[in-house]
Parts: sequence; C-alpha cells; structure tokens
Amino acid sequence: MPTSRELPALTTEARPVLDPSPLRELRASAPVCRVHTPAGDEAWLVTRHAEVKKLLHDERLGRSHPSPETAPRYVKNSLLDLLVADDPQVAREVHARTRALFTPNFSAKRIRALRPRIEELASDLVEELAAQERPVDLHAYFSSPFSLRILCELIGVPDEDRERCAALLAGMGQIDTGQSVVTGPKALFGLLAGVSARKRAEPGDDVISRMCEAGIPDDHAGSLAAVLLFAGLESVATHIDLGVVLLSAHPEQRGAVLRDPALLTGTVEEVLRSAKRAGATLPRYASEDIEIAGVTIHAGELVLLDFALANFDEQAFSEPELFDVTRSPNPHLTFGHGIWHCVGAPLARVELSTAFTTLFSRLPGLRPAVPLDELRTRGGELVGGLAELPVTW
Repeated sequence: MPTSRELPALTTEARPVLDPSPLRELRASAPVCRVHTPAGDEAWLVTRHAEVKKLLHDERLGRSHPSPETAPRYVKNSLLDLLVADDPQVAREVHARTRALFTPNFSAKRIRALRPRIEELASDLVEELAAQERPVDLHAYFSSPFSLRILCELIGVPDEDRERCAALLAGMGQIDTGQSVVTGPKALFGLLAGVSARKRAEPGDDVISRMCEAGIPDDHAGSLAAVLLFAGLESVATHIDLGVVLLSAHPEQRGAVLRDPALLTGTVEEVLRSAKRAGATLPRYASEDIEIAGVTIHAGELVLLDFALANFDEQAFSEPELFDVTRSPNPHLTFGHGIWHCVGAPLARVELSTAFTTLFSRLPGLRPAVPLDELRTRGGELVGGLAELPVTW
C-alpha cells in the first residue's frame, strides 16, 4: 500500500475529451485503491467493473456518515454536502421512498406518452440549429436546451422560470476551489418550492404536481425537483455532445447506423458506455467495515465508484477501447446498478436516440468544426462535459 504522500491524486481539471484516464492501470494493479480527492481528503477509488457492481448492491455503502460536517469529501460542493445524512437506516429509507415516488414518472408507459413531444422538441431545435451561421455551438443550440426543455416539462417547471432555473443549475455543479464565488443549491430549492406552492392550486400532469398530491411539503418538493433536474440535465446534454464526437470519429459506424436504424439502440448503449473516459465518479460512505478485493474499507471512509474506468474494464468488455455500436452484451454501469440504478434511465435513452436520429437525418454531414484532439472537458464541475462543441455540416 503506498504511503499517504504517494497516493494517486484525482482531479477535476479540464482534459482532452477522448484521452483515456491516467488512472486506468489501477484496474489491474489495485482495483480498490487509496487516493487523494480533489477536496484534499483520502478515499478508496474502485475502478474494476466487478467490484463497482458488487458495491452498488451493498447496503453498507450509502449517503450517510456519523459526522457529515467532518466527513471526507470527494470535492467541495454544497449540493453533495446536503445529500449526506447522519444515520444509515434513515438514509436508506429516504432513498427507497424517493425511488418509489419518482419511478412511476419514468415508467415505460409514461415515456411512450412523452415520445411525440420529445421528437417535436428535437425537430424544432434542429431547425433552429440549421438556421445558424456555421460553425455553431451544438451544446448551446441543441444539446442543453433539448435536455432542459424535456426535463422542465416532465417535472413541471413553467416556461417563465426555465432560464433562471438553468442558470442556478449551472451554479450547483460548480466545485468550490476557493478562487471564485460558487452558487449553492438553496436558491434553486426556493424557486422550485414556489413552483410547488402554485401547483397545489393549479396541478398539472407533472412530477411536482404528483409530489403535491402525495402530501410532500413545498420545501421538500423543491429540493427533490432540483436534485432530479441536476441529475438529468447535464448528463444527457453531455452524452449528446460526446455521442456526436464519437460518431464523427468513427464515420463507418455512423454510416452503418444511418443505413440501419436497428443499430440505434446499440449506438445509444455504446455512447453511454464509452463517452466519458474519466470523472464519472459516485461518492459514497461505508456504514460498516467492508472486505473487498483484498482490502478493508472501514466504517466512515469515503468510497468513490469510478463508472468511467469500470466501463473500460477488459475483464467485462471485449476490446473496451474500441467504439462498437454492435457491442453485445454491453453491461455498462453509466446508470449505476441495483439500488443505485438511475430512475431516469428510460427517459435518457429515449432522449439520446431521438437526438441522434434527428440530428443525423436532418444534418447527415454533422461533425465537429475543430480537430477532435482540441476538444476539452469543462474543469471544476461535477459533470465536466464539453463547454462548447462547434459543429458544421
């Protein structure tokens, strides 16, 4: 075991988007390894697919710590801090109740009903994109507004609040480095609590209205809606951006998908698996000692599940560095697994398939307007997608 000063150091700095993770060799040499976090604390980094999947099923790992104020942190971010409880049983119960509340809103039936509206939004935004002078920023004109509008309609955020909502969401994802003012989540919580109060008088067919019907107080409904928005917005927008990058880097596969729409499902799954090469990290705490991969994770220690590294594990995927839209099986962990599987996964898959179909059918020559090796992730943010994606066609 390396000494404290020799531990690998994690970073949230900007990096070339298609570069492999500098920590990828840990999968073979130390799949559960002590590291320094960007916040300056120590944690266990889990990089191998088998161990990440196993821990996602382990109820001894969760969002609780006996002393949340002094708990080791992955990054300094007030949203992540607010999600840490002090009692593991309470944390498990809250998690289960929240999943039960949200799951019907993302059921197959609900998503089928939304599909025509999703397709309409994609078509409208592609027409707006096509009308711009080239090169044009795909992230600003399509990926981000597409994801935002769908989520806001599903959750129940009125049109007049969406611009403010988007600005506050961007602030929530920033990491506090001490060098700039970071917007915390409370302003967005308050805005959405106000939406909840209005929905009680004028309910609609949306998530916030259903929370009101379930008797959830406005403050709590506002915070839950904010977390749901944050979890879904940039993740989907980032995968749209990176999917376009990957398909541009592999024109033969893009051509195959355009010729055979049956390949679209596999394309979405392969984009989900391989788009993020680093930084897809889920922080959790051990509530009891856990023995895994020859090490002991002690109660109270921070555990970082690295989905990006797990998704490139040679023991789980044949030729993982190869982008292959026909890959089967494709047991990626981008949406988590088990009790930590993302309830919004069905919606995200429909959003991605609709985005790629609409973009490439309307603009078959769509491609980045800059060399791929110049594309870099955003630094200092939880999601860390592309700041912009200049495209042409």
